[in-house]
Formats: sequence, C-alpha cells, structure tokens
Amino acid sequence: MKKKLIAAAVVALASTSIAMAQNSNFNYNVDRFADIEVLRYQVPGFDDLSLQQKKYVYYLTEAALQGRDILFDQNGKYNLVVRQVLEAMYTGYNGDRSSADFKGLEKYLKQVWFGNGIHHHYSQDKFVPEFSQEFFDAEYKKLPLEKLPIQSCDKCSQEKKCDKANELLALLDKVIFDPTFMAKRVNQADGEDLILTSANNLYEGVTQQEVEDYYNALKDPNDETPISYGLNCKVVKEDGKVVEKQYKIGGLYSKAIVNIVYWLQKAASVAENSAQKAYIAKLIEYYTTGDLKAFDDYSIMWAEETNGDVDFINGFIESYGDPLGMTANWESIVNFRNTEASTRTSLISENAQWFEDHSPVDPRFKKENVKGVSAKVITAAILAGDSYPSTPIGINLPNSNWIRAAHGSKSVTLENITDAYDEVASGTGFNEEFAYSDVEVQLMKNYLTLADKLHTDLHECLGHASGQLLPGVDPDALKAYGATLEEARADLFALYYLADPKLIELGIFQSPDTYKAEYYKYIMNGLMTQLTRIEPGKDIEESHMRNRKLISEWCYQKGKKAKVIEYVYNKKAGKTYIKVNDYQKLRGLFAELLAEIQRIKSEGDYEAGRKLVETYGVKVDPKIHAEVLKRYEGLNIAPYKGFVNPVYNVVKDANGEIKDITISYDENYIDQHLRYGRDYSPLTK
Repeated sequence: MKKKLIAAAVVALASTSIAMAQNSNFNYNVDRFADIEVLRYQVPGFDDLSLQQKKYVYYLTEAALQGRDILFDQNGKYNLVVRQVLEAMYTGYNGDRSSADFKGLEKYLKQVWFGNGIHHHYSQDKFVPEFSQEFFDAEYKKLPLEKLPIQSCDKCSQEKKCDKANELLALLDKVIFDPTFMAKRVNQADGEDLILTSANNLYEGVTQQEVEDYYNALKDPNDETPISYGLNCKVVKEDGKVVEKQYKIGGLYSKAIVNIVYWLQKAASVAENSAQKAYIAKLIEYYTTGDLKAFDDYSIMWAEETNGDVDFINGFIESYGDPLGMTANWESIVNFRNTEASTRTSLISENAQWFEDHSPVDPRFKKENVKGVSAKVITAAILAGDSYPSTPIGINLPNSNWIRAAHGSKSVTLENITDAYDEVASGTGFNEEFAYSDVEVQLMKNYLTLADKLHTDLHECLGHASGQLLPGVDPDALKAYGATLEEARADLFALYYLADPKLIELGIFQSPDTYKAEYYKYIMNGLMTQLTRIEPGKDIEESHMRNRKLISEWCYQKGKKAKVIEYVYNKKAGKTYIKVNDYQKLRGLFAELLAEIQRIKSEGDYEAGRKLVETYGVKVDPKIHAEVLKRYEGLNIAPYKGFVNPVYNVVKDANGEIKDITISYDENYIDQHLRYGRDYSPLTK
C-alpha cells in the first residue's frame, strides 16, 4: 500500500460538498493540542449492511485493534513502557489538574498516543516535554508498584521500594528528557548510517552496511518472484552474526498476533464468500509461520477477490518507518464498498490499459498487459496501527512488483475520511491567504474537491500499478530514496492524466478547467504551504513531502526560463505567491519528469534517484519558510489532522446471540486511548 497522506489545513479543500449519506449536523471536531487537530469520521451505510456483514466488520475491527501495541514497540524500544507509566500517572493524579506541569503531562501523553510513541508521526523528531523532570520523578514515585511495568519481588513489597523501579525511572528520565537520546525515529540524512542514527526498534546492534550485505547475500538476481525480504522481522546481531527475529506466533509480538488470529478466525466464520475465507486462512498461516511465501500467496488471493463488499488490510504492510524501506510497520483498516461513489474508480480501472499505453514513458518500461487493476471507493469502518490516528485517504496493494504485474492490484479511496477533511477545511481562509488571486481561489472553490479525489484515484488505481522493472532489477535498489521516488512516480502519473481529455470522454468530469485546480494547489503546496509542517532551519525528511517538493521544485527550475511557474512578491502586502502561467506547459514538465523517474525505478538507477531527491526534494528556502510560517500562524489552523474511531456496540438477544451491532460516535480522544490501553494491550499485560 502506498499512501497519499493529506491534512485539510495544508490542502485546504475549499468546497463543503459532503456525501448525501453524511449527517450535516455531525460534530467532526474532537480535540486540539500541539500541532494536531483530532476529528471524527462518520460511517454512512453501516446500518444498511446485513447482520452477517455487520458481524464480519465487527470481528475484523477487533482483530485490527489487537495490533496496537505492535506499532508502539516497532516505533521505539521504550514506547510501551513510557505509555504505561504516563497513563498510570494521568489516571491516578490527585493534584491540581490545572497546573502547568500537569497540563504539560497531558499534552505530552496526547502526543505519544497520536505518534504511537515518543516521536512525531510526520517529522520523526522526538517530542519535547512541557513538564519538569522534578514533577515527573515525584509523580512516578507515588505510583504503586503494581502500576509499574516491572517484575517486582518480595523485597519490593517488604521494603516498599525496588531497585528495578529506580532503574526504570533513570531510564525514563533519559528517554523523555534527554534531547540527544533517540532524537529521531527515522533518519534519512544523506551520507549517514541510517540504521545507527534512527531510533526505531526495527534493528539492534547492526549497521546499515551489515544489513545491506545480509540481504544482498540472500537475494537471487534471477528470481522473478522474490519474497519481500525483511518485511516481517527485526534484524539483530547474535554471537557476531546478523539474524532475523520474525514477527509471528511463537516469535516477536506473539501475544498480540495470537489475539489478532483469534478475531480473524471469528471473521472467517461470517465472511461473505469462500474466497474471503480462503485468504483469511492464508493470512493466519502467514501469522503462524512467518513464511513470506505464504504472505505472497495471501496477497495474490486478496488482490483477486473483488466480489465482496467488506474488505480489510491487516498486517505488516508499509515500510515508511524503516529508513531502508524493508521492514513494515503493522497496520489495519476495515472497510466496505461505497457502491455509488465507486463508479468513477471503476471507469478508471476498466481503462487501465489505455492509460498505460498512452503514458509518456519509454515503451520498455510499460506493461504490455495490465492485469487485474481493480478500484473502488470505500467507507472506512476502523483505523488501526500505522493508519491511526493519522490515516491515508488512498490505498493500493499489494506492494510486490511481480505480484502486481502478474496478478493485479486493488486500489481504494477512503471517501468518508476525505469528506471529514473536506468539512473541517471549509471557511478557514487558507486558500484566500495563499492563492495568487481570486481567480485561483474561485478555481479551487469550483473544482478542487472533485479534482483532488480524482488525483487520489489516479495515484492509487493507476499510478502505483503502472510501469515495470527491467529483468534482474532489485526492487530495493533505490534504498532510502525508494519511497519518495515511488510516491513521485504515482503523483506524476496522476497529474499528467488529470489534464487528459480522456477523463471528459469517460464522463468523469465535465469542465476542462477541473485539472487546473489540482495543478495549482499541488504546486502551491509543494513550493510553499507544506512548509508549515517543517520547523525553522530543518530540511524536508518525510517521503511524501519530499516527493511534492521534488516535483514542484523540478518543474519550477526546468520551466523557469519560460516562466511556467513563478514566485510573485506583493511588496505592498509583504507576501509571496505562486503563479502558474501556463498549465499545458506544466503538464509537459510533469510528463518529462515522470519519464525520468520511471526510468530510474525500472533500471534501479540509485545514483540518479539520490541526486534527484537531494537536489530538488530536501532543502528549504529559509526566507520563504519564515514568511509561510508567519502567515499560517495567523490562520490558527493545525497543520496535522487525525481521527478517533467510532465505537461498535454488540446487541444480544435473550439467548446471548448477536442480533445487531450499532455504532456510536460520542467517545472523546482521551477516553478512547485510555480504553484501548485497558482493552487492547496484549504486550503490556
């Protein structure tokens, strides 16, 4: 799955068009802290599902929530311990809850929940606590021993003290308060050892070179159906040798995986068809054995099953959390088909071969026969793991290049999530502040909601599914730059085709100006407005942001002589704006860059990929950055958005049989995470 992450504040969708099934009186806003706004999303259509489908969704949501601890631990070795202690302090605190120290503790805990650990979910930087170490130490010492994540002994209970408790406090002080310790979860800085300088818990005791050498020795360059090496394991050194510790029953995260499998088995008993039951059984086999060949078999079965309405992802899927792009973080999304809205994605996927044939890339890199590209618009029912609280709006799976080529892929657009973003973005004044003139503001007001959804559809349905590697090219050849370049490739494919008359011919949109709204927003965002997410003096590090900067900056530089794009400074207002002077020439630049990035991927040209990303996707103009931050501050918008999940309530009859499942939306952010801590923490019990 490749994600196009979106924040309403950055994208600033101007339209308030919400699907008719949505309740116009629904309260989307839940909480606001730090640089985060927490929202609710609706699940329209759930009540229309059959009882069997409702049970299927419910069991899958339970399987999804059981994996929460896995992601926390993958993101950092001490995250689970930090979360446990902070939650115990928060719930047991008897002092002044309006004090600065307690408010700081509460804010930090909210950030830890949102980031699934002590690092920011986007910047990867370690959170800075706004409470004193003295306050923390004092509250820690008040906690009963049974509230601490330690193995106490008789001496502890007799003397009311414990060396283990003191050792844990010393460790927590370092983890929370030392800014140099575990400073960045994922480091992407060119020229550094990305394993040693990243604080995630995917590697231990090994260097980047040792990891690369280990996997290079395993790979067969003549294997046309390679497994996804390193996908489900932690790499460590034992007795001087590099080894894998697999995530499976009986291996790492066994307690959580046992619970996941239990609920998957329940789900299989009420699946919609035999194909769903079969791929759930294969997924369980993979969780049981850790065999990546079983995962490939599951992925093929999952991709080929397109008849059911209810669907899900559950497992170690995306590798953005690994600086080498190999080991995947755990995540899950449960969903069901939005039949009416799926019309546009069906039209796109049905014409996948036409889009592939007319792509502006070298014919050597095109698929002669595009297979099994299926697409639909879905309603998310639960978000979990690496898709919660921050979530994608589009998904395309499987990630394996050979599986996509031979068996196809599934693409989905999460419409109810997009609608929630859309709703809260209206009336913020974002477009009016940053757009060049009323012409661009009106353009986005008229067309951006549809144009942005189409961009996501094309990005996920066709962009990731397009192109092919040349024989013998290692899928991991681009290393740390692979994720950025893959997202850029999919974005460029979508941008190029947004302006194609084929979309009007298919009846997907009517106005030939629709694409201009997305073009303008994309360039404005890539060059300026996404900088609201970067701290002064820092480079761009997150893969999606690098992708957008790379595309926008490359097009600006390459089209500079012809003034395709230009910065315009309004001296009177003291503000800088982006102006697009020629949209068709901009499309031509998108085509040129798409051709080059496809070549880089198809040939595995690491050095060319590295140069492209480092030249155009990393550095920030400090003057423009300072201006953007100042203007953005005046809008009082949180740059990042995330969600709380709905709550599913089981209704039973007198015999204890499930007669209905209802849904409620009244749980707040704090209560949800405290409940998840109590009910879905198998690794901390």
